[in-house]
Amino acid sequence: MKLRNNDLEKCTAMLKIGLIIGSTRPNRFADIPARWIAEGARQRTDLALTVLDLREQHLPLFDEPVPPARANGTYSRPEAETWRHKIGALDGFIATVAEYNHGPTAVLKNAFDSAFHEWKRKPVAFIGYGGVGGARAIEQLRGVAIELQMAPIKHEVNITMEPFLGIVQHGKALDDYPHLVRAREALLEDLAWWGSALKAARDGQQSAVAA
Repeated sequence: MKLRNNDLEKCTAMLKIGLIIGSTRPNRFADIPARWIAEGARQRTDLALTVLDLREQHLPLFDEPVPPARANGTYSRPEAETWRHKIGALDGFIATVAEYNHGPTAVLKNAFDSAFHEWKRKPVAFIGYGGVGGARAIEQLRGVAIELQMAPIKHEVNITMEPFLGIVQHGKALDDYPHLVRAREALLEDLAWWGSALKAARDGQQSAVAA
């Protein structure tokens, strides 16, 4: 099943959440948890998901002549400028996290580096997979998110080796593992709470500045 973006124009009252697919390998596992988390989000009335597949963003490796903090958050490369404006239009994020050598993929870290102000004061959640469910990679990304002034939520989904192999080798589905379904529900609930709270605070700050 191909991932579909919700019609955000018809869902203006809903939180706009970006689902970042954090692997670009041709045989990636990421599409399976991405579809599954999107299905969970579609069951809710408060989240509108749009897919940000890093295969399609064509982001260059970070090579800015000056740090974005010194360039008012702007980037010299047009691909990064397009990316940061996409990030700026969203209220929160979910990222699929593959763990390579105890860390996140280079393409996902680069995606975080390819925007600056646009991440600020927005929640982010992670769904990881690998030997320990991507936990070590996620832990590194939490530090990155905090440095970008994001709010990484506590709840995460960790697809450990047993369900990973069950899906890849034995035709099982993520829904066959009740603990993962519960984790998905907790993640989405927490993301909605923090997304609403932080959006209200950002909107209030903008109104105060405009006044």
